[in-house]
Amino acid sequence: MTSSCPTRLGPELARDSDLAAVAPVIRAMRERAPLVHCITATVSMGIVADGLLAAGARPMMTETLAEAPVVTTVADALAVNLGTLSTDAMEGIPATVEVAVRDGRPWVLDPTAIGLAPVRTPLARRLLDAYPEVVRGNASEVLALVGAGAGGRGADSVSAVEAAEDAAREVVRRAGGAVAVSGQTDLVLDAGRRALVARGTSQLTRVTGTGCLLGALTAACCAVEVDSFRAALAATTWLNVAGELAAGRAAGPGSFRVELLDALDAVGAVLDGSDGVVR
Repeated sequence: MTSSCPTRLGPELARDSDLAAVAPVIRAMRERAPLVHCITATVSMGIVADGLLAAGARPMMTETLAEAPVVTTVADALAVNLGTLSTDAMEGIPATVEVAVRDGRPWVLDPTAIGLAPVRTPLARRLLDAYPEVVRGNASEVLALVGAGAGGRGADSVSAVEAAEDAAREVVRRAGGAVAVSGQTDLVLDAGRRALVARGTSQLTRVTGTGCLLGALTAACCAVEVDSFRAALAATTWLNVAGELAAGRAAGPGSFRVELLDALDAVGAVLDGSDGVVR
């Protein structure tokens, strides 16, 4: 069944210049429905899985050393998030990334809450040597990744996006690919390009796991777009615009979570024409 949400918002979304710039990536993702292997925080598994499905991708989740390196061979992309890092994930992540790199599978690193944490911080820095297509994090996480900061307060940043730009460029220098830094205005850059995404809503910070979802959505876009900068920009724009739509409909954080899923689908449906509106 087609949602009624895209029909009402179709003309407005179709004219959105930020969406127009990334529409080919979003349409390709919707058409191909990539399978994304997500190793992610326990607290965010639900919204990551539901968000990927709403956007048009397919999630798969396992983190153990016995299974993760095996099942990732059938995935189209891998998303590695270090939030609520378990013993299983500590062992499974390096081996899974090794298989992804061996097979030429795109993968995204989300170094959640690194800095003070004594296990995930060195792990994130080692994983950077495996050349992720995109590193996605907040400013404090990106600074900590290159040893230029002590990290944030848990998963929350204590640094402004602009303070992390040099660190983001250092990540690009070391790993290649692209870096997406989340904040009040998001920054996406690679070795030769830089974009600011001044979209979104503060409601995205009041629901657990929206950053984790962005990392997974970035991996889904990497599965269909070889240009990691364009993939990261598409995912960042998609989630932020969906957040704006959801905020306009939600009564509070609880309903915002539900509306965000509908809005992710709405944006994709307008851009791929599945909303049924003739333009």
